[in-house]
Amino acid sequence: MKRLLLALACIAPAAHADDAPEYKLTAGHYRYSAGYSGQDLNLRRRDGDTNVWLGLYRDGVFGRQARTGFDTSVDLADNLSLQPSLQAASRGFLGGSVNLQWGSTWFGLVGWGRTNLRPYYNLNWDPNDAITVGAGWHGDGGRQVAVTLISDDRLHTHQRDLHLFGRWPVAEGLRLTLDLMHKTGQGDDGEVRAWGWSATLDWPAWFLRLAHDPKQNFSALDADRLSVGLRF
Repeated sequence: MKRLLLALACIAPAAHADDAPEYKLTAGHYRYSAGYSGQDLNLRRRDGDTNVWLGLYRDGVFGRQARTGFDTSVDLADNLSLQPSLQAASRGFLGGSVNLQWGSTWFGLVGWGRTNLRPYYNLNWDPNDAITVGAGWHGDGGRQVAVTLISDDRLHTHQRDLHLFGRWPVAEGLRLTLDLMHKTGQGDDGEVRAWGWSATLDWPAWFLRLAHDPKQNFSALDADRLSVGLRF
């Protein structure tokens, strides 16, 4: 679920300009260690601080799942914002989260998420029924460094994902985003301790992302993802 990393923008890179409304179409291809693949397609519309999106995922084992959701940011005071999100999906899934972020150049973040525990193929790779704590730094030109911990607080799995995130311009009109993740906790086949990563090249009109997630969603599967996105 696109949820508790909303404020840190770790799921999808932001555009270089804040012109609204903005549409973003993303296609993803997943290769799994069990020898099969999956695909997802996502269309997102941004208007100011609010995003609304529709998506579809499919693979030969899980099947298909359509999903929709929204997230937004509400200013509560100077340098203090509330960031709620909601999501629904076929097979009866419902979920949501809320973040509180404070600070400007230096910032902190706390968040909480819940679902109804119905079947859901989690493309975000972080626990959904979890609490989040994080801190980071914003700089000029979209520069950002942050660390975030997402920890299960409902299912007693001790699952935790620790993210070290950085975004930096590398050339005119081009940014590089890196997310290094360390996961620990109880998985489907026992204790999990593994490192994952994603790397994104972000141009004003489109982006390209590669990601590797060992023991995806704390399962027995390793996953590699290639995503291409277009803004229009």
